[in-house]
Amino acid sequence: MSDIALRVDGLGKKFRIQKGNTAAYRTMRDAVMEAFAAPFRRRGGAGTASDYWALKDVSFEVKAGQVVGLIGRNGAGKSTLLKVLSRITDPTEGYAEIHGRVGSLLEVGTGFHPELSGRENVYLNGAILGMTKAEIGRKFDEIVAFAEMDKFIDTPVKFYSSGMFVRLAFAVAAHLEPEILFVDEVLAVGDAAFQRKCLGKMQNVARSGRTVVLVSHSMGAIAELCTHGVLLDGGHVAYAGEVTRAIEGYGRLLQSGRSDARFADRPERLGSIVAARVLGADAQAKANFDMNEPITIEFDYVLRQREFGVQLCVTLARNFLEVLRSFDTDLQPEALIVRDAGLYRARMSIPPHFLKAGHYSVNVDIGSPQEVFHTVEGGLTFEIEELSENTVCRGYRGERPGHIIFPGGWEVIRL
Repeated sequence: MSDIALRVDGLGKKFRIQKGNTAAYRTMRDAVMEAFAAPFRRRGGAGTASDYWALKDVSFEVKAGQVVGLIGRNGAGKSTLLKVLSRITDPTEGYAEIHGRVGSLLEVGTGFHPELSGRENVYLNGAILGMTKAEIGRKFDEIVAFAEMDKFIDTPVKFYSSGMFVRLAFAVAAHLEPEILFVDEVLAVGDAAFQRKCLGKMQNVARSGRTVVLVSHSMGAIAELCTHGVLLDGGHVAYAGEVTRAIEGYGRLLQSGRSDARFADRPERLGSIVAARVLGADAQAKANFDMNEPITIEFDYVLRQREFGVQLCVTLARNFLEVLRSFDTDLQPEALIVRDAGLYRARMSIPPHFLKAGHYSVNVDIGSPQEVFHTVEGGLTFEIEELSENTVCRGYRGERPGHIIFPGGWEVIRL
C-alpha cells in the first residue's frame, strides 16, 4: 500500500476576468440591445475578458502523516489550491490524487444560521463539514467545553459577539476526524488565550498521525506545527521540502522590503487594520535603515463601534522565525480609555541602537481584552544594516549573540 496521502501533478486553475461593462444596473432594453449588437462587436473591445492563471503547473507529494505548511505571499494561490484539493472548485488542468477521508477548515463559520441557537448550529455546521448526527452527538459536550460556550449554547447566534461566534465555529471544525485535513488561516481567531488553545488542538491533530496541509501567514505557527513546506510564488511551486528551507525561501521573496502596505477592510470585524508603514526619521516610508536611525511603525485602523480598552500590538520577528518582542499598549497608562467608532492612526517608535543588523518582519494586531479583532502577519518588512562608521555596536558588539543591542542598566561597586 502506498504511503502517499496526496499527489498533485501539473495542477492549474484559470479564471476568466471580465473587463468593462461593469454597470451595476441594466434594463431589459440594455440586454436586448446588447444581444442584438453582439454579432457585430469587434473582438478585444470594451467588455472583453482575459485569462488569469491563479495556479500553473503545480506538482508536489505529501506522505501520510506529514504536516505540511503551504506558504507564500498574498495572491500566490494558496487558498485557491486548497479549494481545488477540497473539491470546492475544479482544476483547469492537471489532477490531484487524494487517498483518504478529507476534512476542510477553510472558512470558519460557513453555514452558521443567525436565527438558530448555538446547539442547532453545531449540528447544522457539523453536517455541512461531513460529520454524521451520531458523531456530532458523541462530541457535542467536548465541542461546547472547548468553545467555553455552555452558558450560551441555547441562545440564537445572532446575539453572539464575534469572539463567541468564531470560538464555537472553530470548535466544531476542529473536532473533525478525517485522515487528511486542509486548514486555511483558522488559527487567528478569538483572543490570545483561545489562539493558543487552537494551536494546541492543531498540535494534537498533527501528533495523531493524520495528514495536515496548513495555510498560514504566521511563520511561527508553521515552524511549530509543520515538518515540511510548500512555497508558492505567483501560482507556481517555488520550493517543496523541509519546512525551515521553505520559510527561508519565503523570507527571500520579501527581502526587498515592504515598507508601505494597504489591506482590505474587514467590515465583518469589530475592527480592522487598513494600512501600515515603516517610517524613517523624516516620517517617510522606507525599507532600509542604519543601526543609528530611529524606526517608527505606523498603522491605520477602523473601529466599528465604541470600545473600552482597545489594545494595539506590534510584534517584531527576525527572518520570520524568531520573535524578538512585542510592543503592547496595555502596558501604557491610557490603556483603558474608551475609543469611539472611527478611523485611527497609531505609531510605535523603536529607538536607535536597539536592533542588530538583519532582516525583520512586523506583525500588527488590534483587539480588546476579550478578543483579537484583526491581525496582519508579516505585512511589513525592513532591513537594518551597519552603514555608519560611528555605529556604537560595530565589530565586537555586533558579534555578540542575540538580536537586541540594548546594554541594560549596569552598576558596579567596590565591596
